[in-house]
Amino acid sequence: MKRIKILGLIAIGAVVSTQTSCLNLDLKPETGVSPEVYFNTSDQLEAYVNNAIQPGGVGTSPFRDWLHGGWSYGAYGNDSDSDSQMNKGAGGHWLKEGWRTPTDDNTNPYDQDDGLGEWNFTHIYKANYFFNFVLPKFEAGQISGDQVSIRHSIGEMYFLRAWTYFRKLHAFGDFPIITEIVPNNFEALVEASKRAPRTDVAHFILEDLDRALELLSPTKPTTHITPRAVHLLKSRVALHEGTWLKYFKGTPFVPNGPGWPGAEKEYNAGYQFPLGGIDAEIEFFLTTAMTSAKIVADATTLTTNNGLLQQSTTDTPNPYLNMFGQIDLSAVNEVIFWKPYQMASGGQTHSVTWALQNGAYTNGFTKFYVDNFLMASGKPIYADGSGYHGDDELVDVVKDRDNRLFLFMKVPGQLNYFLPTQADRTKVGPEGYPDILDTAQETQYSTGYTPRKGINFDSSTHFETQASATTGAIVLRGVEAYLNYMEACVEKNGVLDATGQAYWSAVRSRGNATPVTWADIQANTIAFTDMNKEADTDFAAMSAGQLIDPLLYNIRRERRMEFSSEGHRLRDLRRWRALDQLIDTPRHFEGFKLWGPMQHNWPYENEDDGTTRLIYGMTNANVSAPLSAGGSDYLRPAERDMAGKVYLQGGHTWMMAHYFHPIAYAHFTVSSPDGVTVSESPIYQNPYWPLQPEVYAEQ
Repeated sequence: MKRIKILGLIAIGAVVSTQTSCLNLDLKPETGVSPEVYFNTSDQLEAYVNNAIQPGGVGTSPFRDWLHGGWSYGAYGNDSDSDSQMNKGAGGHWLKEGWRTPTDDNTNPYDQDDGLGEWNFTHIYKANYFFNFVLPKFEAGQISGDQVSIRHSIGEMYFLRAWTYFRKLHAFGDFPIITEIVPNNFEALVEASKRAPRTDVAHFILEDLDRALELLSPTKPTTHITPRAVHLLKSRVALHEGTWLKYFKGTPFVPNGPGWPGAEKEYNAGYQFPLGGIDAEIEFFLTTAMTSAKIVADATTLTTNNGLLQQSTTDTPNPYLNMFGQIDLSAVNEVIFWKPYQMASGGQTHSVTWALQNGAYTNGFTKFYVDNFLMASGKPIYADGSGYHGDDELVDVVKDRDNRLFLFMKVPGQLNYFLPTQADRTKVGPEGYPDILDTAQETQYSTGYTPRKGINFDSSTHFETQASATTGAIVLRGVEAYLNYMEACVEKNGVLDATGQAYWSAVRSRGNATPVTWADIQANTIAFTDMNKEADTDFAAMSAGQLIDPLLYNIRRERRMEFSSEGHRLRDLRRWRALDQLIDTPRHFEGFKLWGPMQHNWPYENEDDGTTRLIYGMTNANVSAPLSAGGSDYLRPAERDMAGKVYLQGGHTWMMAHYFHPIAYAHFTVSSPDGVTVSESPIYQNPYWPLQPEVYAEQ
């Protein structure tokens, strides 16, 4: 029995538990109550679902990547393992020897939020447990209370399971599809461990979302799941799978591709795609992405951007900027699903607004990202007549650029708070030059290009102290539907239809705070795009090592400009297969132009005698070396240490294996018949990851 219990907890991620532990979900009543007795009223269903969707701790939430929590930049720091935003180091996925197959998930560096790691079934189990007891009662009409509420709770749980499975699809591709509570015996657990091909998983997710649509009420507040949220997730899942299959076709990363590890298991031998072939699957998913995205886009009004950065109590507020640091988002049509915070006893708070009084908890935009922004005219910065002002000074970088760069990147002289009065200037005055020499994680700057998304200008103590902010966290917002439709349309048809053109015009007009037509985008952006130059600053200019079409590329660029700091970037680069180019040619991730005129300002020079505080090329270096010493005029935060891995490998690099997460070694041993022979496990490892513990990727 001990062996079976371990398998249940590790290989199947606690799919099997005692009745008491199953109910230990902070419900009322909590433990010791039979589910046959508990799931009998609409209120009981709602309590269970609310606890699953909005648990007490952010780290245990299925939506944790888009929530704020703790002492950090919250959800806005989740882009900092991408090429758009970074801290002072480099995640293991950017190193040839930085990401290992974990022995178990407790040592997995990508498992910071859940002790069971990505290969776990915690939220899947919560959903299946709910369905196991609720659906029979629902179908028999045995649940009392408001029927709309009952149906809605069931719909939300289908959404929760779909959301969780999409996380697994992104991390692993193939994954076990489990819809029942698995009996606590070895044979059943082994059977449940079998990985379904990723295409089947994607179809399963869409089926769950369709079930949710049949049940959800359209009148619930946006702190709950609504039909718009379901349609948006459908478009996201379908776009992800359609583009993944398209760009990884002919590789081990798709079912039936050469070397696909699933073919080695008897249960996947002779696999057939549900629609007959991979091309039919691509067509289906891209069509679904368009259909679902259009439903959301047509029902979404984009929040107004007046182009202004409010800097006093008499200035006009900017609804678009303020949306990301707003306390109550219930009246914002663009926000489809969000999490509220509160100071009251038992409430949750975060540190996002405090972080933005300083260096955003060491999160900064990269030069890649900043250079990728268009000018206000729509032209790339390298185009003839673009009017680009250069980057010798931070204020010049944002001047006459797309308004989103001006709004969401801090520059010297700007105020970070002033409401409700401007009397208190003793804590944080106007923004200065970024203090990249600060050594405190809470206040130091990383790249010199510092984000502002999430700002709230209230000068009360409520927002100026750590872990006391109550601004809402946006999980889903409707502009994604506009962008999903545009991308899916061009991926599927090679051209952008009239609907997509209208969406693009709306997104660009709002983002740039000035009317922009489709003709403007064609004439000033697409026509001036040089793909070879774009490839110098944007990995998304390529898929599978080949330059893409300027039309499709500029849709990817639009997505990048719109979603700064929102956690989409690395997910997008993976599904586009945009990182192959780094495998043989590492790239330097840089920040602002430190080694130019700005080096002569505080805090880089001592104010008393003008001597530099910048140290490079030594064991105590605090910055990377300038061009004259073999480095770059631009700060390379991850290359201060000349003995560090990033410096020695010539910059950030990529391994093909890193498109997926590795599966921890313990899952193979515990699910094998003798507990030792991993090849006998029903689980198979992901491409190019060794079936050994603590080993780097093979390629």
